[in-house]
Amino acid sequence: MSEQSAQIPVTVLTGYLGSGKTTLLNRILSEDHGKRYAVIVNEFGEIGIDNDLIVESDEEIYEMNNGCVCCTVRGDLVRVVEGLTRRPGRFDAIIVETTGLADPAPVAQTFFMDDDVRAKTRLDAVVALVDAKHLPLRLKDSKEAADQIAFADVIVLNKTDLVTPEELAQVETAVRAINPYARIHKTERAGVALSEVLDRGAFDLKRALENDPHFLDHDHPDHVCGPDCDHDHNHHHHDHDHDHHHHDHHEGLAAIHDVGVTSVSLRGGEMDPKKFFPWIQKTTQIDGPNILRLKGIIAFKDDPERYVVQGVHMIIEGDHQRPWKEGERRESRLVFIGRELDAERLKQTFEACQA
Repeated sequence: MSEQSAQIPVTVLTGYLGSGKTTLLNRILSEDHGKRYAVIVNEFGEIGIDNDLIVESDEEIYEMNNGCVCCTVRGDLVRVVEGLTRRPGRFDAIIVETTGLADPAPVAQTFFMDDDVRAKTRLDAVVALVDAKHLPLRLKDSKEAADQIAFADVIVLNKTDLVTPEELAQVETAVRAINPYARIHKTERAGVALSEVLDRGAFDLKRALENDPHFLDHDHPDHVCGPDCDHDHNHHHHDHDHDHHHHDHHEGLAAIHDVGVTSVSLRGGEMDPKKFFPWIQKTTQIDGPNILRLKGIIAFKDDPERYVVQGVHMIIEGDHQRPWKEGERRESRLVFIGRELDAERLKQTFEACQA
């Protein structure tokens, strides 16, 4: 059994009160999907689970008729996860729900960094549920709403039945401007297939790139570049969204474009590792609190393999992914998502690391 398959995939689920998280969690806990999921919630009472679904309850772990379990984080996430991984009949996946206002970063960092937890689990994806109807106001009055979107690997744009097609297009544009590379699913009543949100491998950059080789290329998910692409990928999404400003349907949409979170895409040629590593250390130390996520594929001079790097705030890690293919353009690409990022400084200092 490979180390990968022995690790239980973990999905971190974020989203505001009213975004549909409870609906989604209840589906996981009650549907006949034939899988065993463990759902860790912040407060069990909040989730409104029908008691008839619960088979037995010991102190903190409640079993469901469909073989799933639900438990609360009272205290330490690491302790709860270790308790779950020791239970007989291991789980297909673990879902950790963060409360509406919570920053997903510390939860993600636990799975990204804690060695004990990492031996038994692997962070699979950060999933954000977004309420299409209320997102504009959320973005206006809360920094956390933008951060949740920025942080996500998968976004479930829910309650699409409550908005007009024009409003939905604007909300999607706003989401893309914050996070250009998350995969978006549009749903009503959180009706997304569980296979689309669980065990996606979206956090693991190596696996994401295997599933979708153009993962970091698209400026837009509907636009996939071929190997000979010479598009300028450095522009922001605001460029092709300007026409939306003229027809705001809905108080708050004007403010939607200025949420303080942006993405900066950098590209360059082959890098000198002696320059690149000190640069990325320094950049994450200086801008760490403002960098929500970073992801990249780096071509090092005289290195036959692609190097992938990713980070959460100040914690970064990198690894060789696979050899560069014959005819593949050896170029380096890096995406930063965060607040108050100095795009010009990042661009210049990144380019200065070239071999």
